[in-house]
Parts: sequence; structure tokens; C-alpha cells
Amino acid sequence: MDGRSAQEHSPVRVGAYAWYALFVLVLVYIINFIDRQILSILAEDIKKDLGLEDAQIGFLYGTAFAVFYALFGIPLGRLADSWYRGRLMAMGLALWSAMTALSAFANSFTMLAVARIGVGIGEASASPAAYSMISDSFPKERRATALSIYSSGLYIGGALSLPIGGLVISRWNMAYPSPAAAPLGLAGWQAAFLVVGLPGLLLALWVLSLREPQRGASDGLPQPVVRPNAWRDFGRELVAILPPLTLFNVARLPGELRLNLIVLAMVAAAAFGLISLTGDTPQWLAYGLGVYAVFSWIQSLRHRDQPTYRLIWGTPMVVALAIAFGSISFVTYAISFWTPPYVMRTFYADPTGPGFFISGLTGAEEVATIIGWGAAFSAAIGVIMGGVISDLWRRRHPAGRLYVNMLSLALPTPIIWYMFTTDSVGTFYLLFPLSHLLSAAWVGAAVATLQDLVLPRMRATAGATYILGTTMVGLALGPYFAGKMADVMQSLSAGIFFLYVVPPFTLAALWLASRRIGELETSKVERARAAGEPI
Repeated sequence: MDGRSAQEHSPVRVGAYAWYALFVLVLVYIINFIDRQILSILAEDIKKDLGLEDAQIGFLYGTAFAVFYALFGIPLGRLADSWYRGRLMAMGLALWSAMTALSAFANSFTMLAVARIGVGIGEASASPAAYSMISDSFPKERRATALSIYSSGLYIGGALSLPIGGLVISRWNMAYPSPAAAPLGLAGWQAAFLVVGLPGLLLALWVLSLREPQRGASDGLPQPVVRPNAWRDFGRELVAILPPLTLFNVARLPGELRLNLIVLAMVAAAAFGLISLTGDTPQWLAYGLGVYAVFSWIQSLRHRDQPTYRLIWGTPMVVALAIAFGSISFVTYAISFWTPPYVMRTFYADPTGPGFFISGLTGAEEVATIIGWGAAFSAAIGVIMGGVISDLWRRRHPAGRLYVNMLSLALPTPIIWYMFTTDSVGTFYLLFPLSHLLSAAWVGAAVATLQDLVLPRMRATAGATYILGTTMVGLALGPYFAGKMADVMQSLSAGIFFLYVVPPFTLAALWLASRRIGELETSKVERARAAGEPI
């Protein structure tokens, strides 16, 4: 036993409404990832029609979306900590669904990038609020399981985007070989954006009906659902993170402007160097903007909310965990995105020709169907299984959830290596679900770990910090890096293999964190009180 009370080990009943609300939140996350991930199966047609390279496709999927998703996730996460979370999610769902639908009318790289930025801003409202609502609806003993069920929407939505997108693009292109003759002059990939974007507008109305759970009740620290001046504080958060407003904000903070300008100069120099090295100006301008904005916000948070700063950014091990979780997604996001293009390029010389295994489907439809449904079932099982195992392991050891994270990163590695070296498409299809099942097991355990390290009023901010790691480290860099190395090496499999320079450092960081995680959790109230929290 690790010293926790017997009450923590006893079964805890969860009401039916909590499970119903969780079901609705899973639907939101499914729509979230359908709209985000559909670019993967559309990538080859977009690349051809707009004349793009793999690095640019990686930018559209990763950086253009991720930087603004991460930046707006912080102020929206703070707003979710002080306002109605269901209403906030409904507003964001309506925005990102509309921007996905508007992607249908993009006819240039720039227009599609702007639409993807809008999708990122809208989706930034969802998960921080959802993490907070789930953590307030389920006790600590069931939290990783509930968060893993929610996180299964990530994999179900991402996987369903493939057969949906493949079916729409294939059938549309067969019906309208020339976009000029098609309704609204849309190509198949544009029609797919429209098809997946519109349903989210209806789901937003359903989300509005959800009841707000009492903040902190599941941890014995009840707090008001809505705090005074929530939107005024949201405006302050935006000013603190959006350049160039950040300069005016830090100028009011004692002793912070000089440091802010030094960091700005360093980030600008690094971005210029990377642009000179790679030639990818949008990638590094956007990424540099994100890094500087996050630093400016952290400076502001330290002055405005010392307890939250102390428990998250003022604790080096928590920052290391957020980066470590991001480095896991550096690998998983890239492999998930590039798998369909890799299979089509490697095994299907003519994607419009008949498939190998499923009668009546084109090659592109077959890839989308087999990869999509295989990922949907295997990853959904994997993420829920990982959450259940991590909850059970945590009852026996404070670091149990981190051990699940480490295994989820290490175990799929040899399988993925074999997948991307085999010359048999059948072998690839057989191994893919197993690799996805193991690769998905870490998500709920990671989210629950950060939720347990903060107070209830800080949960959405902790969720935004987790998202910051998985987007700025994972989504903004992983797909781009694999695509860039594929361009350089003229091999997409080589681009995938280059991702594995990161996992050894990830495993080392998680191992170090596992030695201190119990101490960080048990001392959070005392550390927050010492920083001025009125508990």
C-alpha cells in the first residue's frame, strides 16, 4: 500500500447523467478529429491540385492548425475555469465546423491555411472544458478511465475521417471528372470538407443542453461554476498571449519587459536561422510566433495567478511532463497522418484503380476503409484499456499512470519498424491495428496525471497545458518533420524513421518524473496555499 486511505480503494458510484454527458462529449471529440484528420486522406489530391510539397502538407495539418490551437487553448482554458463550459464548447464547435465547411472553397495554399487556423481556434475551446467537466463528474479513482473514454473520440474521429473522406472524394471525382461541371465547381477534396463540416453545427445545439457539474465536488473542494468577471479576465488572457499586444501587457509588469524583448530577439534569430536552413518560411514564422506568445503568457500568469503558476509552470517536473507527453504525440501524430499517403504511394500505383482485397472499391477507398476502421476499433480499445490499466496501477503505485505512458511508447516501436519496411500490403494491414492499439494507450493516463497535480479551479488550465505540449511539440513539429525528411530523403518511410530520435529522451523524462509524482500530488494544496491560494 502507498499510504492512501481505504476510501480511495473502495468502489465509487457514478450517476447515469455523468455517463450521458460523457457520451455527448465523446461525440464532440469525434467530430473534432474528423474535421482535423480528414486532411490526411485528402492530402494526395490537395497536393496535386494546389501544387504543394510534403512539407507544406505537413504544415497545413500540423503547424497552421497547432500553433493557433495551442495559443487560443490557453485563454479559452482559463475561461473554462471560470465560465459555463458547455456553452463555451458549443460556441467553439460551431466555429470550427463552419471553418471546416469553408475549407471547401479554398483554391490556394494561403486560403486553406487560413481556414485551418480558424479550425484550430474553434477546436481550442473543446478539450480543456471537457477535461474539466469530466474531472468534476468522476472521482479520482475513475478519472483516467473516464478521460480515456473521452479520448477514444480522438481515435474514432480520426479513423472515421478516412473512410468518409475516401468515399466522398472517390465517388465525387467519378461523378464529376471535371470540377467545372460539379456543383459549386468543387473538386472531390473540397466536397469532403463540406460534408464533414456541416453536421457539427447541429451537434452544437445538443451540447448547449448539458448541465454543468459542480466544480471541485468530486475532490471535496466545491467552488462556484461561474466566477465574477470571467469574460473580462478572458480578455486579459488574450492580451497576455497575442503578439504584439503581449508587449503592452508585459510593459505593465515590473521587471518583465527587458526579459521579454531578449526572448523575442532569440526566437526571431532562431526562426530566421531555421528559415534559412529549410526554406520553409510559414512553418518557422508560425512556430516562432507560438513560442514567443507562450513565453509572454507565462510571464503574465506568474504575476496574475501565482498559485496556478506555481503548480504548473513553476514546477519544473510538471513542465517536463507536458513536454514529454508532447514528444509522444510528436511520433503518434506524424505516423497517424502519413500512414494513408504512405500506403497509397507504396502499394497502390493507381489509387483510382480497383483495390486488392475489397471488391467494388477503388484503391483509395480501400486504403481509407481498412486503415480507418482498423484504427477506429483498435485505438478506441487501446486508449480505454490504457486508462483502466493506469487507474488500477496507480492504486498500487503513484507512478502507475506514467508506466503506462512509457510502455505505450516503447512497445509499438518494433511493430512500426516492420510495417514501414515490409513489401507486403497484407502484412502492413495486419500489423497496423496492433500498433495503433498499443500507441493509443497513453492518452487518458497522461491527461489524468496533469489533472491530479492541480486544484479543481485550475483543471481546464492544466488541460490547456497538456494540449500546449501535444500541439506545440507534437502536432506542430511531428507531421512537418516527417514530411520534411521525406522531401530531403525522397522516402516517406525514412521520414517516419527519423521521428525515433525523440523517444529515448521521452522515456528518460518519464522515468525521472515517476520518482517524484507521488510527492507532487500530495503536496499540491500546501504549495498552492504557500503561493497565496485561499484554501
